[in-house]
Parts: sequence; C-alpha cells; structure tokens
Amino acid sequence: MPDIIDKNVVQDVERLGTNPGDPLPMLDGHVSHGRFERVLKDGHFAVTTEIAPPDSADPDEVLARASLFDGYVDAINATDGSGAHCHMSSLAVCAILTRVGYSPILQISCRDRNRIAIQGDTLGAAALGVCNALCLSGDGVGAGDHPEAKPVFDFDSISLTRTLRILRDESRFLSGRKIDLAPKLFIGSSINPFVPPVENRVNQLAKKIEAGAEYIQSQYCFDLPVLKDFMARAVDMGLTENCYILPGVGVLPSARTAKWMRDNVPGVHIPDSVIKRMKQADKPLREGRKICIELMQQIKEIPGVSGVHVMAYRQEKWVGDVVKKSGVLDGRTPWSPNSAETTIGTVN
Repeated sequence: MPDIIDKNVVQDVERLGTNPGDPLPMLDGHVSHGRFERVLKDGHFAVTTEIAPPDSADPDEVLARASLFDGYVDAINATDGSGAHCHMSSLAVCAILTRVGYSPILQISCRDRNRIAIQGDTLGAAALGVCNALCLSGDGVGAGDHPEAKPVFDFDSISLTRTLRILRDESRFLSGRKIDLAPKLFIGSSINPFVPPVENRVNQLAKKIEAGAEYIQSQYCFDLPVLKDFMARAVDMGLTENCYILPGVGVLPSARTAKWMRDNVPGVHIPDSVIKRMKQADKPLREGRKICIELMQQIKEIPGVSGVHVMAYRQEKWVGDVVKKSGVLDGRTPWSPNSAETTIGTVN
C-alpha cells in the first residue's frame, strides 16, 4: 500500500475524479463530487463491489481486503451490519478507504439509527470526504447474531433517500434548521427485481428515483429473463434517463451454498437451472466464476443498464478475475492506490 496521502489531496482527487487542481466540472446542474459519479456520467460501464467489514478495530484489515479489488472496480460498498450481524461500522470503513484514495460507498441502514443519528452520520461522512451513499432498509434483527436488539426503522429506504436529498439540495435538516455547508453526496438505493409481485418492482423503482436516488444497485440477478423484463419496463417509463442501474451478480462457490442462499437469504432468487449446473460441474468453484462472467457479459447488453455490482462474500479474491475475464471494462482500468502514486504522489 502507498503512504497515507494528505487528506485534502485525497478529497480533491475523489471529488474530481481527475488530478488535483483541475476545475470542478458541472454535471447536470451541480458540481461533480466523486469519481464513481464521474465514471457513470461520462458514460462508462461501471463496476462496483462490496467489502465485508472486519470483526476488528484494525484499519490494516480493511485496506488488505480492499486491495483485492485494486484496478478492477470503480467503487466499494462498505456494508452496514449486513445480515444484522455486528462488524466495524460502514462509516469507519469508508473513512479508512477514503484516506488512501478509494471511492467507497457508505451504506446507511434504517434498522439501527433514528433520523438524528442518520443526519449526523451523513454530515460526518461528508466531512471525512465520503461522497457516495446507499440507502437501505436493513435486514431484520431476527436474522442476525443479536436477535434481542431493538430495531429502529424511523425511516424506510424511500424516506431516507429523500432525507439525504434534502440535506444536500436544500441545506437543511428535517427540522428545518439550516446547514452551514451541505454534504456533497451521490445518492443511491437498492432494488430487488425478483420479489413477487415482480410487476410492482418497477413502480417501487420509480418512487425511489422520485425521492432522489441517482443510482441503483440490485440484489443478485441470476434470472436474466426476469431482469430483462424489469429493465424493459424501466426504460419504457423513462426511469433510466434519470438514474443509473447496476444489477447485482455473484460468485457462487458450490451448489450447496447456492441452495442455502436461496432458502435463507431474504430476497435472493437463484433458478433451479443454475443450481443444477453448479451441482453437475466437476469444479464447482470454477463453474461459479464462469456463470458470473457470463452474466456480466449478458447484463451489459441489456438496454438501460449502466454497470454491475459484484458480490462475492468470502470469495472476494475472485472479483478481479471475473471482472477481467468478462471484458466489461473495455480496457479501462479503474483507480488503485498504486496508480495514485504516479497521479498525485504521496506525502511523507
């Protein structure tokens, strides 16, 4: 890893997506403030992934996990108590990643914090240079390792999205009190095209975009016909003109894991044909990577799609391999700390 870069230089590079000292470009009426946003608005096919925060207070663990994605992804989600399990906070992970120049995505779950805490955390994240946020409802506490915890759900994902937009665009808290310096955020949300009735998912997408979502990451997409129908509806409604959609893909290690995910992870839909293919494979892990590569290539060809979100829980080391072999980046190399050494230098 490179030496820690001066935080002001890091924030300039992250907000601009180019070199420090370049003028701040205007995009769609407001200043661009993040490299991830620039990639999408410049028309590139974006690749994001996610990092599982450690059960540790060691920042080096975060950097070691992030380094697996160097040069292959445009942004890294820092999960927020995924599965209702406790880990290092998303805000802390994002701060660590921002400090060395990564483009992290702050996940904000409605499950654990009320509107006072969420608004305060959002300002704090922006002050630390975190430019991207993803609004989530959050898994129920009964699914995690603290089932006795009290869920909050002061917001749902739509009202949370609307709140972040108010903080940014109206420079005020929900109470009406003015904010001296508004947070500069690229606001996202999630969608699951496979939750029945599937025809209602596009209407839900429209509500999230109306609330302020500028990009969408979806749940795992292993069923292409359903995804294609969802995207066709979204395009017909004009939703992809105002929002970037990144369907989720994943690396499956085995048929057993795939079946467990389908049966136990809320919202995950994996067709029988995929599980059968994994079960019949001589080398299931290799087959899982091959399936992921094929899905990425096919998803890129779907009208209205702007990128993919690659999920690989405990299979993170394969993310770079599947991204490279899929060819979805078209020869473009996303940022990495090593490239930053020649771009902006380091501060001793």
